[in-house]
Amino acid sequence: MNLQDVFRFVSPQVREAAVKTAAQLQQLGVRYALAGGLAVGAHGYVRATTDVDFLVGEEAFEHHGAIVTFKAGVPIEVEGIRIDYLSPISLGPQLEETLDHPPISEGLAVVPVDVLIYMKLAAKRRKDLLDVVEMIKAGADVSAARAYLKQYAADLLSLFEELVNEASAG
Repeated sequence: MNLQDVFRFVSPQVREAAVKTAAQLQQLGVRYALAGGLAVGAHGYVRATTDVDFLVGEEAFEHHGAIVTFKAGVPIEVEGIRIDYLSPISLGPQLEETLDHPPISEGLAVVPVDVLIYMKLAAKRRKDLLDVVEMIKAGADVSAARAYLKQYAADLLSLFEELVNEASAG
């Protein structure tokens, strides 16, 4: 896993948005890990992205009855770059564990590849599925991803196997 190549490829504004947001989240005591296009790049498939995605802990949110808002100070934009957040609540409680000891690259926490594959499969958008194919081609640990899916999302295993076959065919 390596963000160095990603940061050479994406715009300096995206890189700065990621770094500044991570610093702000850390200052606020919010656990985080990069997700989305930057994480995909860190795991071998470097591609363009114009936003920054983070998986964040529950401490990033405030609950007001039925309404949930961001904790004060959580950035939603940095110098024109949109910052998007994903919550473990919507994706599965096992993702809270991911935030406790995420791998680090270039000083930033990054979602591990098996978890990122799960997140991409759960989204089911063609772009996300293509990211999975390309990460597999780049050397993602297929057996670790398979084990993760067996444990937490067995319903996604057949889709994953289709993408493994697609990656090996292309």
